[in-house]
Amino acid sequence: MPGEHFLSGKHAVVTGGSRGIGAACARALAAHGARITLLGRDRGALDDVSASIPDSLAVVCDVTDDAAVVKTFTEAQARFPVSVLVNNAGMAESAPFLKTSDALLARMFDVNVLSAFRCTRAVLPDMLARGWGRVVNIASIAGLKGGRYISAYVATKHALVGFTRALAAEVQGKGVTVNAVCPGYVDTDMTRRTIANIVARTKLTEEQALAEIARGNAGGRLIPPEAVAAEVVRLCAPASSAINGEAVPMGDIT
Repeated sequence: MPGEHFLSGKHAVVTGGSRGIGAACARALAAHGARITLLGRDRGALDDVSASIPDSLAVVCDVTDDAAVVKTFTEAQARFPVSVLVNNAGMAESAPFLKTSDALLARMFDVNVLSAFRCTRAVLPDMLARGWGRVVNIASIAGLKGGRYISAYVATKHALVGFTRALAAEVQGKGVTVNAVCPGYVDTDMTRRTIANIVARTKLTEEQALAEIARGNAGGRLIPPEAVAAEVVRLCAPASSAINGEAVPMGDIT
């Protein structure tokens, strides 16, 4: 697919677009011709990414705020119809189950699940009216299996995969596809914070902590954000119109 502008004229909105997977997705989609709108909460980081993508727009938007989402997407749709939505905004916090509070669980559901509902609800009517659209949810390998000390995170990512499959069934045959990408640990700031937390709470060195979390990845290494972006691009291609309701694993699901 390199060099192919099969998304030329399409408008893609990427949430959590200021760094990591979101930034990589935005750049990859732009490389295939898409117009890009980046959403995030960090103005400086958004502007840095936007500066590397010609004709892109960076918008500060808290996707846990329904009114802000409605306003932002109304303005985005007025700019160009949104054909591609990448629900990438997310957060991760770890705690033993008995120390997982209702507040932590609610906070993670708001960012990891409800934001995808809000943003998809904002673009889906127009996608259906035009008979073409791609929604890609960035879930996690934790949406396909369990893990110690991350019960809240696992619950939210399973919910996101469930949402993906349910909505895919609703839009089947209407020109819109809804899929999820489920990577293991990716080389992002979020993962680096996880490693630092492990080091702080255990006797492991940084190298040992990295090896521990990455052992389910291919080659035992962190996944480059660009590899996740490549999967997103593949799911957005016209040739992927028959792929709907999939949760694509990038890591060991056993």
